[in-house]
Amino acid sequence: MTNPASDTAADRALARRATAALIRRYYEAFNAGDNATVISCLTPDVIHDVNQGERRTGIEKFKAFQARMDHHYKEQLKDIAVMVSQDGTRAAAEFNVHGSYLNTDEGLPKAKGQTYVLPAGAFFAIRDGKIARVTTYYNLTDWIMQVSA
Repeated sequence: MTNPASDTAADRALARRATAALIRRYYEAFNAGDNATVISCLTPDVIHDVNQGERRTGIEKFKAFQARMDHHYKEQLKDIAVMVSQDGTRAAAEFNVHGSYLNTDEGLPKAKGQTYVLPAGAFFAIRDGKIARVTTYYNLTDWIMQVSA
């Protein structure tokens, strides 16, 4: 929510730039395998919604998700495009996931080191200069077809 007293075009532009920089830092840290920096971009009560999965709330659940993902997958995000709302409180990113399936994840096909390229996107809510919600979407059927081929 914007503050009407400071809702100038310059304030909105500054908020948009800060949010874009936050989202880029989040993804740069992800690509570097720097989980500590990824976590530093989040609010303590972060909401994490993953395509085809349950909602996770809080840093500890986010860390557990990171550990599970690091065990099963090695991914790099490429061609990242970041879009930010006018007031900087929401953002979206579109990217391509280039990955390797390292260890079998429960309920999914057997891992044999398969590689995949998958278009994906994420939506963000920003609060106090940090990510308060991240919602990720991708086509699970497409991923299953790629790793099952």
